Amino acid sequence: MPGRAVTTNVVSMTTSASLPAHSAPSASGDSVTDRLVSANRRYAAEFTDPGMDARPVLHVAVVACMDARLDLHKALGLELGDCHTIRNAGGVVTDDTIRSLTISQRALGTRTVILIHHTGCGLESLTEDFRHELEDEVGQRPAWAVEAFRDVDQDVRQSMQRVRTNPFLPHRDDVRGFVFDVHTGLLREIDPVT
Repeated sequence: MPGRAVTTNVVSMTTSASLPAHSAPSASGDSVTDRLVSANRRYAAEFTDPGMDARPVLHVAVVACMDARLDLHKALGLELGDCHTIRNAGGVVTDDTIRSLTISQRALGTRTVILIHHTGCGLESLTEDFRHELEDEVGQRPAWAVEAFRDVDQDVRQSMQRVRTNPFLPHRDDVRGFVFDVHTGLLREIDPVT
């Protein structure tokens, strides 16, 4: 953007896909969290305050799945300070997503909402039975819905509809939904009406 100077610092952090799912200690005895905290110390040593406030420069909020394969900033060509990023399992528009979007729009000036689901999402293999299994295991039913789905395109449409009809959101006209292909990196836009 013209007239905008942003200083960014990039720290290379090595990760290993062969690590077990739990935070097992490394050969040096450090847990995954210990390694991340160490990486943060290296990052902070070179960090320069970019002098931004909390308002996104592009006035956009991106709602996306928490899937580790989605590098949203790279995929969308975004820089630090450009957007608010709201992530959850499936990128589904839940009550908490609406809470975040309402704060984003009303208190911090965003006007555009981009929804990003993706191919091969884990929610496609779950059902609401997941909640029942949790209840059987721990003796308490979760207050939240799994929000599982079988058709990713239809789920994007449902999420767009939830944003477009929510009375708490003052900016509901610029809402677009996409499916990110985890094999090609391309976004495919979803028509809100089939």
